[in-house]
Amino acid sequence: MPDRPEVTAVEIARLAGVGRAAVSNWRRRHPDFPRPAGGTDSSPTFRLDQVEQWLRGQGKLAELPLLERTWQQLESLRDPAGPPAAPLVGAGAFLLLLHREPAAWAALAEESDTRLATALPRALAALAARTLGPGGAALPALPGLLGSTDLDLARLLAALAAAHGPVDAYEQLLTRHAEANSRQLSPTPPEAAALLAAVGGHAGSVLDPACGLGGLLLAVPPAAVRYGQDLDPALTALALLRLALHTPADHPGPLALDLRPGDALRADAHPGLGADAVLCQPPYNERDWGHDELQYDSRWLGGHVPPRGESELAWVLHCLAHTRPGGLAALLLPPTVASRRSGRRLRAELLRSGALRAVVALPAGAAPPYGVPLHLWVLRRPQPGDDFRQVLLMDAGGGHPAGEGGRDRINWPELHRTVLDAWRAFDAAASAGDPLPADRAGVHRAVAAIDLLDDETDLSPARHLPPPALSGGLDGLTHLRNRLTELLADLGGPAAAPPAAVAAETAEPVPTVTVGELARAGALELHSSGPGAPSGGPSDGGAGVPLLTDQDLIAGTAPSARADAAETPFTTRPGDVLVPALGAAVARVVQAGGPLDGVALGRQLHLLRPNPQSLDPEFLAGQLRSTAVARRAASHASTTTRLDIRRAELPRLPIDRQRALGAAFQRVAAFEAALQQAAAVGRGLAQGLTDGLAAGTLTED
Repeated sequence: MPDRPEVTAVEIARLAGVGRAAVSNWRRRHPDFPRPAGGTDSSPTFRLDQVEQWLRGQGKLAELPLLERTWQQLESLRDPAGPPAAPLVGAGAFLLLLHREPAAWAALAEESDTRLATALPRALAALAARTLGPGGAALPALPGLLGSTDLDLARLLAALAAAHGPVDAYEQLLTRHAEANSRQLSPTPPEAAALLAAVGGHAGSVLDPACGLGGLLLAVPPAAVRYGQDLDPALTALALLRLALHTPADHPGPLALDLRPGDALRADAHPGLGADAVLCQPPYNERDWGHDELQYDSRWLGGHVPPRGESELAWVLHCLAHTRPGGLAALLLPPTVASRRSGRRLRAELLRSGALRAVVALPAGAAPPYGVPLHLWVLRRPQPGDDFRQVLLMDAGGGHPAGEGGRDRINWPELHRTVLDAWRAFDAAASAGDPLPADRAGVHRAVAAIDLLDDETDLSPARHLPPPALSGGLDGLTHLRNRLTELLADLGGPAAAPPAAVAAETAEPVPTVTVGELARAGALELHSSGPGAPSGGPSDGGAGVPLLTDQDLIAGTAPSARADAAETPFTTRPGDVLVPALGAAVARVVQAGGPLDGVALGRQLHLLRPNPQSLDPEFLAGQLRSTAVARRAASHASTTTRLDIRRAELPRLPIDRQRALGAAFQRVAAFEAALQQAAAVGRGLAQGLTDGLAAGTLTED
């Protein structure tokens, strides 16, 4: 374990806001670049203090952010042979001390390092016992003696908590941990967790048998008794500390939290528990889930053992077994669970028993894996005498075609309303014995269980919903046709036509200058968003600042999300040039009063703020859209192409010539925007005609 924090080339690039290729160039071109301190030949690591000093000396780093310093200190404590999350356990326990007993740390901070090295571990252990009760045993053993690196970390954590609060400080560290271990961790987004919690209703006790970082349990009010289990003991500890931190500091301990490590299918940590609600996003596509040793388990409905390839159905039955009679279970599952032939017998058993109440198709991007439109299954454990046998089938992702979704593109408030209104009306009618709500074409339909029992028992909502009515009907299609005609006529007019061009006379090559050199000379400011401001949901007019994503910029649309104003270091202003770090050659100028004016930057965006006296914004944007400029400034990873914006080369031209070229670039950009608008209207018209002809609601004239 290194005694000082070390960083990789990728982390150095993040610190400086550049691509990894730029770091490789620095190592080759600058003999004073820090030498590797560890790692391997293919993936070396460098001492953080040396890297920070070099970057600052080169003018590439003003000050290492406090969060980054804290994260690197945490990384220096990680044992390469141990779980990556282990240092976060101690950090979480310390932040919990700041959250619940800030005076205790204020007193300890005055002690000498020698006394603090033993006094702080005792204080953390006592706090865990008072606050977490028996659940404190889920915490891996905290050290009894702290070293100098641990004490430095404690002081950094105290500073981070003073700046953001202990709860937000821990959330930021957990986010960094999830990003650094994205292949092992796929946390459920808070918006999806809130949807499952709302479906579960006002439950007094809630269980998540695959809790991970505790996102689903976090969506439940602290007043509920929360149970959880996870295979990874370190993750269980992180989830326990996270839930404790989100509980009000004046809530008396021990808290109503019971999270335990272990394999929930093979070694159930809560035998006999019947919770009011069970919320779960289980692991997917597991082959080794315990099929052979669980042949005679009492959880299997009707004695039907889930097939080896149906691990998700094993989790469904596990959740149902832990739900009290009349209680609800809500699970996020892959869409194949509703249709795989190997699971048809168990799906049929769920229908015949009356346990399965709803299958809701969500848009792609609702939860990981983000490219797959997941299904939300809702089950209610039958009570004696319950003979209700209807299922609500719903397609809540109709406006988000598969593969075109994305967390930033989902209108979460609208999705919540659509799902919850339909589910609550259906469930209330079922409980009261009232008539079920009317079907809504293309959105939801109540289907008798017996009508779903056939050779396939396919529960995919799209298979059973009537086709949606044409948007706007025939009048809407006529409007689209007329609008398309107008746009095409405008494109052929002189006002929208691109500038006429002639071959330039042969001339001497024009000297060039890079964006990085312009930034050092003060001709422009350069800001790179990196991970960007955290999104607070879709841009639906709610609180916060409109947040522009890289996909919004590439598509030329208005911001699709919002950000907390406190989390946005700066916003755009007229004359700024915005460029995505990944993807095609795109550069857009912020116009006064336009949709890009006054917005926050999302992930992977560059903002260039030129001095208009020496650099014309439209000229700058036009040059950055050039294929040649983008190609020369590109750096390549294994699967993506990144624009190293500092390497982009521009011709050195007088300001008058820049403005003339900028005006031409602006006309070309307006022509392209008009083409895109006409194409969008044409696609909508073509799809509407296709759907109407296919459904038989339209016929050719």
